[in-house]
Amino acid sequence: MLEEAACELFLENTYPGTTIEQITARAGVSRNTFFNYFDAKSDVLWAGVDDTIDALTASLARRSDGSLAAVRTVLIGAAAWFGPGQLPLAVTQYDVMAVQDELKTSGLPRFLRLADAVEKFLVEGTEGTEADAARAKVIAFALVAAVAAAGSAWARAGTARHPLSEYVADAITPICRGFTR
Repeated sequence: MLEEAACELFLENTYPGTTIEQITARAGVSRNTFFNYFDAKSDVLWAGVDDTIDALTASLARRSDGSLAAVRTVLIGAAAWFGPGQLPLAVTQYDVMAVQDELKTSGLPRFLRLADAVEKFLVEGTEGTEADAARAKVIAFALVAAVAAAGSAWARAGTARHPLSEYVADAITPICRGFTR
């Protein structure tokens, strides 16, 4: 209810022109209720993404091999969950919502959280040397950048888009191949 009210208002008034009070009034809930679900207005933009990162992190934690192949499988699996209904509207309507700067600012912590989860998983599958840790960090950031680029291309493709998992697979496969050599 809050996400829907917020997106409607962002489309009507832009993101900067919308207050939390307007969102809660539209949703018919109190300001306190808003903060039971979100820490900030920008968190509304990422609700589905945050849930996916949480699920992806949990999925990695359940695996024990620490392999790059496992990371690839988990990333593509997480992307398969994302259909057009799960796509944050701000990703495709960022111009109308005037949310470009906020997507960059509030997106960075999410990308870092995802990179940290991948890095931690990869380090656990090694001897734990400094070189292993550095390599895991590079791989994690390369994969997250590829996932972000794939998500952007997927959103721009409009209604003719293929499943996000195909975009993610195409983007991360060369990285995985390159680091397994």
